[in-house]
Amino acid sequence: MSDLLSMDQKKVKDLVLSRLREDAYVKVAGVDVDGILRGKIISRAKFLSVVDAGFGFCSVIFGWDMHDKTYAHRSAISNEENGFRDMLAIIDLTSYRRIPWESTNGRLRGGSNEMPFFLVHFCDPETHAPIAPDPRSLLATMASRIADSSAFKDLNPIAPFAGMEFEFFQYRETHDTIYQKRGLGLTPLTPGMFGYSVARLGLNKEYQREMLDSCESLGVGLEGWHTETGPGVFETAIGYCDARRLADNATLFKFAAKTIGAQYGIMPCFMAKPQQGLPGNSGHIHVSLMESIQNEDKSITKRNLFTRTERDTNAAWPDIEYLSDIGRHFLAGVLAGLPWVMPLFAPTINSYKRLVENFWAPVTVSWGLEHRVASIRLICDPQSPKSTRFEVRTPGADVQPHLALAAIYALGLRGIEEKLELTIPPMGAGKIDPSQFERLPRSLRAATERFMAKDSLARVVLGDDFVDHYGATRLHECREWDDAVTNWEVERYIETI
Repeated sequence: MSDLLSMDQKKVKDLVLSRLREDAYVKVAGVDVDGILRGKIISRAKFLSVVDAGFGFCSVIFGWDMHDKTYAHRSAISNEENGFRDMLAIIDLTSYRRIPWESTNGRLRGGSNEMPFFLVHFCDPETHAPIAPDPRSLLATMASRIADSSAFKDLNPIAPFAGMEFEFFQYRETHDTIYQKRGLGLTPLTPGMFGYSVARLGLNKEYQREMLDSCESLGVGLEGWHTETGPGVFETAIGYCDARRLADNATLFKFAAKTIGAQYGIMPCFMAKPQQGLPGNSGHIHVSLMESIQNEDKSITKRNLFTRTERDTNAAWPDIEYLSDIGRHFLAGVLAGLPWVMPLFAPTINSYKRLVENFWAPVTVSWGLEHRVASIRLICDPQSPKSTRFEVRTPGADVQPHLALAAIYALGLRGIEEKLELTIPPMGAGKIDPSQFERLPRSLRAATERFMAKDSLARVVLGDDFVDHYGATRLHECREWDDAVTNWEVERYIETI
C-alpha cells in the first residue's frame, strides 16, 4: 500500500482500476473529527463514474457528534441555512485495500471475494478546497508544508514519518449487552493483571489469529501484539511509515478490532480510562522527519533528520548530545505548543481521567531522554541513529490520529522555521524540582478554552477555521457532560443527601 503513496497518479489509477475489474461493489469512507469512519457501499459502475470528479457526501458528519446528535453551535460547514448540503468526497486511490472479513457477495467474474475499500477526503463543492475540519486533509496539508518549507530548501524531499501504539481493554460483551448494562459490570476478556504474558496469548486463539491475519491483509502493518497490565488489556504497535499512511492505518486498526471482535462476542474499548483505579489506555505517537536520497541504482534511502552523527560535547544537556539542530528546534516547537493543542491529544471528557499522577501518564509540559513520565520521550541511541525519534506520550487510545499528527508536525515545523531553542530542561537531569514544569490542562473545558483563545498557538499553526470548528465540537462534548446525571452522583447522593 505504501508504494502507491509515492507513485505517479496516472500509474496509481491504472493499477487500481485494473484490480477492480472483477468486483461488483466498492466500500468508501471518510474520517470524522472523532476518528469514526463514515461511509457506504457503492456499485462499481458508480465508482467508475466518480473516480475523477468525486461525489456528493452529506456534510452532516461534520455537523453532529459521535452519537449523531447535531451540535448546538452553528457549523460553518453544515447547518440549517445551507440545508446540510453535500460536500465533495474525493476518492484517494492510494488508500486502496481489501477488507478481508467482508464479502462483496456478487463479484462479476470470479476473482477475489474481499470488499475493495478506499478512503476519501472532503472538499468544498464550489471551490474544491479541502474543508477545514477534514482530518485527512489537515494532515496532508501539514505534509505539504513540510515538503515545501524553505527550512529544507537545500535538502532532498522531506516527509513526516510516524508509528503508533494502542492499549485497549477487551470485554466479553456485545453491542446489545453494552447498552443493556449501560457500560457497568462488564466481563473482561481475561481476569487480573498479566502484562507481557506469553501464556495468555495462547487463549482466544481464533480471535487473535483473525485479528493478526486481517490486519496483515488490510495493510495496517502491525509490528507487535501483546498483553498489557490490566484485565483483558492488549497493546499493539503499528509500524513506522509515512505519517499520512500511519494515521490511516491506526484508524483502520480500530475498525478491524471492533468489527472482528464483535464476530467473536468481544468488545474492544479504546476509552482513555475505562476503569477507575487501573491504568488507562495510551495512544503513544512516535515521530521523525525523513529525507529521501536517491542512490545511483535509483533505489531510495531514508535519512533521519533528527540524528546527529557526531557527539555534541557543547550540548546544554547530555540528553541531546546526539540530537540534531533540526531535532532540537522541532522539540522546542512541540513543547511550546503542547498546552495549546491538548484537545487534539485528549479529545474527550474521559481523556483527562487518564492524565493523573502515578499512572505513567504525563501531566506536564516536559521531555526527557528515555523518560516515560515526561510528555515527550526522546529516543536517541547513537548505536542506532536511524531510530532517533520523539515519542509523544500525552495522547490516549481515544486520540484522532490524523489530528494529533497534524498538530505535532505543525508545531515542530514552526520550531524549525523559527529556530526555537530548548528552554525546558529534561526530566531526570540532576535535582530538578518537578513543580517547575508547567501543568497541562486538567479538563476538556480548560483545554478547549486555551485552544480557542485569541492568542492561541493552535490558531497560528492550524488556522482559525479549524480551531473554531473543532473547538466548538469539544465545547459541545462539555455541555453534554454538564447535563448528564452520572452513576456516581446517584450512588453518592440518592440515599444520604
